[in-house]
Amino acid sequence: MILYHGSNVEIGQIDLTISKVGKDFGCGFYLSADKEQARELAERKTEQLGVGTPTLNAYEFDMDCLNDAGLCVLEFQSYSKEWAEFVLMNRRNRTRMPSHPYDIVIGPIADDAVGYQIRRFVSGLIDMDKFLSELKYMKGQTMQYFFGTEKAIRCLIKIEAL
Repeated sequence: MILYHGSNVEIGQIDLTISKVGKDFGCGFYLSADKEQARELAERKTEQLGVGTPTLNAYEFDMDCLNDAGLCVLEFQSYSKEWAEFVLMNRRNRTRMPSHPYDIVIGPIADDAVGYQIRRFVSGLIDMDKFLSELKYMKGQTMQYFFGTEKAIRCLIKIEAL
């Protein structure tokens, strides 16, 4: 399976030490099977940082890794209460220490306004059903692939940068 990472630079080697805290599934390397979604992210990131060129880094993901007994994998097939609680847990974790034991997590991408929705939910302004509804990505369900450990990264083979 081909996965894409949108960035403002070509990624020569994946470096988990520079991943950001407070993301949907924690600190890690994120990819998408949706080439257009990754391209939009690359353009947005380049514009926000004001440096670089929108770049799609493409990787071959060996799906057989999902059955590897040495990897701990979690997969959410769709938006659900469990998915929303998992995203909330990870978004609230402002440390580099993982909130979960998973090497790879696959699940829907949250809407860009997730921080705002979390604040509304935590303060009691919206209930779980409304929170879940508000987290859904506006353009429909797009799956994201989280690789949080060096063991998981070994399942990716760099193809090219577009």
